[in-house]
This record gives sequence, C-alpha cells and structure tokens, in this order.
Amino acid sequence: EKSNKLQNQLFDQYQFLNTKKEKESLLPIFDKTPLRRPPSGAGDCVAPKLFQHAFRKGYVPIAMAEFWWGKSPSTEVRRHGLYYPACRGKCEPILGHMLKGLAVEENPLDQIPQKKDGCCLPPVVDIMYEDEYMAVVNKPSDMLSVPGRNLDYSVYTEMKKRYPNSTGPLLVHRLDMSTSGIILVAKDNDTHGKIQKQFIDRSIKKRYTALLEGEYDLQTKKKKGDINLPLSMDYLNRPMQRVNFDEGKPALTSYEILEVSNGRTRIHFYPKTGRTHQLRLHAAHEMGLNIPIVGDDIYGQRDERLCLHAGFIELMHPVTEEVISFTVDAPF
Repeated sequence: EKSNKLQNQLFDQYQFLNTKKEKESLLPIFDKTPLRRPPSGAGDCVAPKLFQHAFRKGYVPIAMAEFWWGKSPSTEVRRHGLYYPACRGKCEPILGHMLKGLAVEENPLDQIPQKKDGCCLPPVVDIMYEDEYMAVVNKPSDMLSVPGRNLDYSVYTEMKKRYPNSTGPLLVHRLDMSTSGIILVAKDNDTHGKIQKQFIDRSIKKRYTALLEGEYDLQTKKKKGDINLPLSMDYLNRPMQRVNFDEGKPALTSYEILEVSNGRTRIHFYPKTGRTHQLRLHAAHEMGLNIPIVGDDIYGQRDERLCLHAGFIELMHPVTEEVISFTVDAPF
C-alpha cells in the first residue's frame, strides 16, 4: 500500500500542459485508457518533453517528426533514419491531452486509401471459386478481412451480403488489410470446422509472394532457408509485434529467393505457423532476412502498397475430400 501511494505521488509530479494552459497529470490521463494506469517510463519520452517546453515558453508548435537513430533493439524493428509514430501505450495518451487546441492532421495510418483524384477507393472482392459449401476469394490490398474500428466495409460484410443464409463465422482465416490474396469462405458451421481443423493440423499448404526493399546477398547466403523467431504482441505499441524468446509464440517461416534485381528481391514465403505480422517481421528483423517488405509502413517504409500477396493455397475439400488448390498471380 505504501509503495502504491508513493508511486501515485510520483505520477502526480508529471504535469502536462497544452495550448490552452490546461494541466493534467499521468493518473487522470491514463485512467481513460484500457490500462487505467501509466506504464513504466510514461512521460519520459522526448516528444512530451519538447511540447512541454514549447507550451511553457508560449510557443505554438508547427510540426514534429520522430526518427530512429542508431542500432535497432534486439526485440523490435527500428531502422536507422526512418520516421516512426508515437508509441500507442506511453506517448499517445499524453499527446492526446497536449495537442488539444492545435490543428492536427488525421493519423495517416488510420486513413482509408484514396484514388489520386481524392475519391474513396472501394475495393472489389474477386470470387475465384464457389460451390454449395465454400468459396475462395481474392482480396485486394487495402481491404479489411473483417470490419474494423473505423471501417465496416470488409470481405466479411461483402460475403454476408452475397450469402445471407450462411451460418457460422464465414471467413476461415484472415489477411492483414494491406495484404492481398486468397481467403477461404465457409458457408456453414460444419464446413468452417472441417477447414479450420486443417489449419490447426497444418495440413493446408500456403505460399506468399513478396517484394523486399533491398537486395538479398545470394553470394554469401542460401537461396532457401527457414526463419524461426517467436513473436508476441508489443502491448505498448499496438499493432506492432516483437521478437520474444521468453514468452513469444512459436513462429516458423520457410522462404525461397526467386530473383534479385534493381535494388529489390522477389521471394516466396511458406509460413508454417500463422502469427500476426509473421512474414512482415521475419522479413524485416535483423535476425530474420533484415530486409523489410516493400510498402510495409509498420516495419519498413510506406509505398503505393504492401507488396505481400497470398497467391497459392492447397487443401482437402471439406465434403468431397478431394485435394484442391488455387493460384492467383501477385499484382506487383
């Protein structure tokens, strides 16, 4: 109890200003978050300190950007000279208070992709195959698999419209919003369970094609190999994942280099597990390939799109028990 009281007194010493000259300490700021309490190190990052100095002096901030300098931490992916957003767990709640009263642009990572003329781009799902029990669709990049916090339009909502009498979860698996490619759809609970069991048993074969932002050194490294790096959620920096040898879940990826030219590498990934951001982190991490995927705005640099595509899948049909496979070429 004494330790908790002392900790609260320390938190109360952190008083943050904003342009309205309003003060708020760490405890009420973080009481509005899922954690309900400040994590260790909250308030010690450079961005809140710089804003605090500016507001004390009566300055009006025009812009701020933070970039990484030096070697990446062993558990995360940080690349020298690249810009990164404020961490969601520590700085974002504090900056939410400090930026009140300022004209702040929307978070580009939360914006819906747009055409060059400014019109919203409505992605279209391509039905590759369907029968009485299941369907196979080709999801375009920048489309959610399931409805999100700020966007309802998704593969799931489109499939629900197409198959209004379906039962069960419909989608057997998901792809990241930025990843394009094959998704399996089950029209009833029984079919969903049979296909899902194949995923659990790891009997389904999958292949992804990616373009890496850099040249893989074929003279000193093998053309084929495996990456075995356990992963866990970075709870203070969602949705980022991190390498965690102590508490991470097993994550295994096989790969095959296809071509190296013009500063980039074309590669096939064969994931043996299905962790969140597994291929993206295994490509970018220094203990993996140490070359991020083109367009990876989380572990690399933003581009026109994330060049990661789920282009092949092989499974046993849940009813006929025939082995079936589907292929769709990468659009990059």
